[in-house]
Amino acid sequence: MYQELIDRKAKLAVIGLGYVGLPIALEFARKLSVIGFDINPKRIALMQQGIDPSNELESSAFEGCDIVFTDSLDVLREAKFFIVAVPTPVDEHNVPDLVPVVKASETIGKVVKKGDYVVYESTVYPGCTEEDCVPVIEKLSGLKAVSDFKIGYSPERINPGDKQHTLATIIKVVSGCDAGSLEEIAKVYELVVKAGVHRASSIKVAEAAKIIENTQRDLNIALMNELSIIFDMMNINTFEVLEAAGTKWNFLKFQPGLVGGHCIGVDPYYLTYKANALGYDAEVILAGRNINDNMAGYVAKKVVQHIIANSGDVKSSRVLVKGATFKENVSDIRNSKVADVVKALKSFYVNVDVEDPYADSDELHHEYGFSLVKETGKDYDAVIVTVPHREYMSLDDAHFSSITKPNAMIADLKGIYRNKIVNRTYWSL
Repeated sequence: MYQELIDRKAKLAVIGLGYVGLPIALEFARKLSVIGFDINPKRIALMQQGIDPSNELESSAFEGCDIVFTDSLDVLREAKFFIVAVPTPVDEHNVPDLVPVVKASETIGKVVKKGDYVVYESTVYPGCTEEDCVPVIEKLSGLKAVSDFKIGYSPERINPGDKQHTLATIIKVVSGCDAGSLEEIAKVYELVVKAGVHRASSIKVAEAAKIIENTQRDLNIALMNELSIIFDMMNINTFEVLEAAGTKWNFLKFQPGLVGGHCIGVDPYYLTYKANALGYDAEVILAGRNINDNMAGYVAKKVVQHIIANSGDVKSSRVLVKGATFKENVSDIRNSKVADVVKALKSFYVNVDVEDPYADSDELHHEYGFSLVKETGKDYDAVIVTVPHREYMSLDDAHFSSITKPNAMIADLKGIYRNKIVNRTYWSL
């Protein structure tokens, strides 16, 4: 397979062209002949014009690439090496939603041929690829995995907004259904991953490796958030504590904050779901999830308490929320916990304005029911800075004083204005 791809006698296809799929497709398209497949024709039209619908890549990223963007099964059928990079979210009950990955498997089942390779990159629980996805392909294609077509798993490690840790610079974990497929898959990925690849012993090991990466981060952030709550009761600044503790060589430098997005706030539920199916209650992981999911309500409560203590008139109070995306310097609003902060504030009848230099107002309204203000106002009772967008880093005490009442609170969730706010009440996690 590797040699066929190199000689351009075979094409590689990427199914799902979002934050993960598009960078992968373009990277491979500099080395191979690639088909970029997505079910959204509007996104396809933008990419055909050299525009990244996710606003992550510059138009120059499309230059020099041998790639065809399509939503046609007939075009997709020309490929022999398929990479699945569709999202794997959870539903409103935090149960894994496998619909996208199952639909992608159905698509592959309609086009896969003998000798083809199928590699999943979507984050799933251990066993999902072989137990949930492969049977779908087999049923529709009439082919058998391993003997007729090969299966692999290579977890994505794309970090939105991060220009340093990219596909090429992060070691890639790869796995295959047998020794031969593992080696072929590894060689294909080595074409674009300069940092090299790690050959996992099995597909399940690769799936598990991916899911614990974000579970580990989630638990460490949960610890920081719980410490923040405790230290707040003691009137101690958490970021000063972390700065002091961080002088020890083996102290892990995590920070408190809202935990959203499509990875850290989601992936642990895939693992706990599978554990529960096996009869085990993952207490520690779920405890961390509970702490992180409740931080939005905690922030809203602190702000409302301040308003009550200083004016008592909550219904006429006005709060500005700066930042609506799930992290800094990206337009991604998926699973943004800022939406939970807004919802919690509104449950207290607070009047809330939201602004963000990256988020799309229409997307926010469609997803969460609120829009961005075109211009921020004056005389706010509180300002909540949720994410450290680069546009916010240079703001100072004078700026916040100019848009707030004298007794207003500046809630700085990431501690970027520590020791800089003197004319307003300052609070951080």
